[in-house]
Amino acid sequence: MRILITNDDGITAPGLKVMEAIAHQIAGPDGEVWTVAPAAEQSGVSHCISYIRPMRLEQLAPRRFAVEGSPADCVLAGLHDVLNDTPPDLVLSGVNRGHNVAEDTLYSGTIGAAMEAAMCGHKAIAMSQYYNRYNHDLDDPFDAARQHAAPIIRQLLQSAPWHDKNYASFYNVNFPPVTAADVKGVRTTRQGARTTAAFGVDPQMAHNGRRYLWLTHRADNTSAAPGSDAFEAAKGYATITALHADLTSEAALKSIAKLDADF
Repeated sequence: MRILITNDDGITAPGLKVMEAIAHQIAGPDGEVWTVAPAAEQSGVSHCISYIRPMRLEQLAPRRFAVEGSPADCVLAGLHDVLNDTPPDLVLSGVNRGHNVAEDTLYSGTIGAAMEAAMCGHKAIAMSQYYNRYNHDLDDPFDAARQHAAPIIRQLLQSAPWHDKNYASFYNVNFPPVTAADVKGVRTTRQGARTTAAFGVDPQMAHNGRRYLWLTHRADNTSAAPGSDAFEAAKGYATITALHADLTSEAALKSIAKLDADF
């Protein structure tokens, strides 16, 4: 199996090393693992692409490249340049340092990379490690992802639908902030919604007298509904959420159908 991996934390991120180890487990001794990741951290860029400027691609080692661009750029570079003649069987994005659940999913470059791969017709999985005080001081904060990711990937490859719609499904996997031994199990979940806005701003004055705004993040995951990614990950479960890029609100579309008219 040939696997392309990327992330949004950058080419030097510890989580990328974890993903490379996971990918080698899946690819097997005769497989190939290719890394095309951002040269610098690109967290929060969502599905951004470098539409109005070129991106620099640098080979760092065999099957290892850095791109001066977004995670989605990295997928495009990997699919249409690095592996143009030998397409991958699977695209993996992560392992992100921090969870990507609920509203975070919309901002995540980790998710954006997987979405781009799915839109290009490839199987794609985004993976994130919930990171807080419970695993911050562990010898391996990524222990849950490191130990449980490969079995989940194999199960998805064996049984999950992939290209069942025009906007192909891809999968968002989150691991709770505990050791691998303390993960309670796996839950298939919906994308959650917290009861408070995920982001705000904190105004501060710098020493030079200029005013700056720092983004703040409220992550009250248990305020999301049971059965959602945010709630179940906070309760100690690894979560799997099926996503696709189609943003159509089917319920609202039915409600406004009476506005159809010919002129």
